[in-house]
Amino acid sequence: MDAFLLSLTRKVHVPDLEFFVNLGDWPLEKRRPPEKLHPIFSWCGSNDTRDIVMPTYDITESVLETMGRVSLDMLSVQGSSGPGWELKNSSAIWRGRDSRRERLELVKMARANPDLLDAAFTNFFFFKHNESLYGPLVKHMSFFSFFKYKYQINVDGTVAAYRLPYLLAGGSVVLKQDSPYYEHFYSQLRPWQHYIPIKADLSDLLDKIRWARNHDDEVKKIALAGQEFARTYLMGDDIFCYYFRLFQEYAKRQVTEPEVREGMELVEQPTDELFPCYCYHTQAKDEL
Repeated sequence: MDAFLLSLTRKVHVPDLEFFVNLGDWPLEKRRPPEKLHPIFSWCGSNDTRDIVMPTYDITESVLETMGRVSLDMLSVQGSSGPGWELKNSSAIWRGRDSRRERLELVKMARANPDLLDAAFTNFFFFKHNESLYGPLVKHMSFFSFFKYKYQINVDGTVAAYRLPYLLAGGSVVLKQDSPYYEHFYSQLRPWQHYIPIKADLSDLLDKIRWARNHDDEVKKIALAGQEFARTYLMGDDIFCYYFRLFQEYAKRQVTEPEVREGMELVEQPTDELFPCYCYHTQAKDEL
């Protein structure tokens, strides 16, 4: 959070603000009478909370580190989206840890239907590992290898699964679980336009995979629309702009002047002795 605020304020003028930042996954501000609300900014929202939702820490970090990290960002996903649609594997794919009971059911379902679904755990932490039910743990799979498959399963973890932006960007179609949790962009997503919806208990998942196999041209259009959504709303400049507009709108609603309080710590802009940055205004050139 500090790194993003410092980066944003090097680029634009941000109004003076005073708010709480929730650094955990779960949204905190339960729905209650307005006079008891607190201005808490969180990475994720839910139907029973009223936190002010920001882009997740995962996509925020990926924006800060784009082209400078060796793992995951929105540009590298689109450059590693696997083979063309017709050459992708016609199975659904999922990997992850046991952070929700539905994920246990997903892996059991995959073991019973290996022709439709490839789902396995890479780590156990929340539940007892019953190998007879959930199989042996498998090695982590390169995220870019996911896009060898046409169908990407998105199931909640402790909260919303923060991988959704990357799955949308990869050129495969997302089968997204119905969920009480949401990220900052979910309100703009449309089922059957940007993704294929599945029930919260996953009871219709196998039927949806079978449907997708039998409607390949239609599903390809959904996959491309999901990718176009990611390119339009979830790239680095979009994340910066979202934060900026969020802070602008929040500042309009403040009823007291922000103040530096006792015990607060000043977070300085980083210095770079090798490549110092001299920030000053110059006259704009017509061609810019």
